[in-house]
Amino acid sequence: MPPRRVPGRPSRGQLAARRLVALALLAGGFGAVAWLTISALSGDEGEKPKPPPAARAVARPKPLRIVFPEGFTRRQMAGRIVAVSRIAKRKRDVTPRLSAKGYLAGTRSGRFPRGFRSKSKTRSLEGFLFPATYEFDAKTTSAQLVAKQLKAFRRAWAQVDLRYARSRNLTPYDVLTIASMIEEEVRAPEERRLVSAVVYNRLRAGIPLGIDATIRYALNVPPTRSLRESHLDSPTPYNTRLFQGLPPTPITNPGLAAMKAAARPARTNYLYFVRKPDKIHHFFTASAQEHRDYQRANGY
Repeated sequence: MPPRRVPGRPSRGQLAARRLVALALLAGGFGAVAWLTISALSGDEGEKPKPPPAARAVARPKPLRIVFPEGFTRRQMAGRIVAVSRIAKRKRDVTPRLSAKGYLAGTRSGRFPRGFRSKSKTRSLEGFLFPATYEFDAKTTSAQLVAKQLKAFRRAWAQVDLRYARSRNLTPYDVLTIASMIEEEVRAPEERRLVSAVVYNRLRAGIPLGIDATIRYALNVPPTRSLRESHLDSPTPYNTRLFQGLPPTPITNPGLAAMKAAARPARTNYLYFVRKPDKIHHFFTASAQEHRDYQRANGY
């Protein structure tokens, strides 16, 4: 007699069928989970996480520039620093560390480049502050700018042939001083070596150089003002009308062309020169009388 079936309770066949279905669903669930896990790890090509954008290179600020023309004195260079600093502030909103006060303090005295000695007690760097265009930024100090100028000077001076000057018993500092006077006096490039020759010839003859630019330098008289008798009679050692020989120091910061002319003058017997009416060229002569006649003829 078959066993009695309890109402509401599944039969053995039904239980077996349900177990098979559960196992199938369980297996399918694990497969789905596995498939989702692999998909998440590998991902479709279009769903790969994008790499972080490359960091943009920070653009360096455009450097500032300062131009020192040939023949500028250190005071004029300090004035140029003031002007450029104002422009940097107004146009670039940059306040440079460079200052006229710091520049003048840093050039008032210092160590000369190798091979230079001065007979004067003055240790000013006048003459060694090579005129050129220099780049700087807001953090550049006056000392760093001076160091750049001295480096540029050494590079330029290495191109100067001193053999002839040495044969005339002139020191490197003498040549630099002559170059500074040439830079101040000459406007026409072809006259550099002629003015140099006048200086050499006068030194050899023991005649005062008579270059008024040295007086202007000592007394801070600009070229736009005429020299008065009191200036010409001043006992300053820079008065080359009263005293023989070279002034104690250079009177400007010369460029390379003036340096080369100072080391190698033209071969001529000229002893005098005076500026022509065009304010650019000079009249040269070896005769004192011709010199006076030319001055008189042109109203000097």
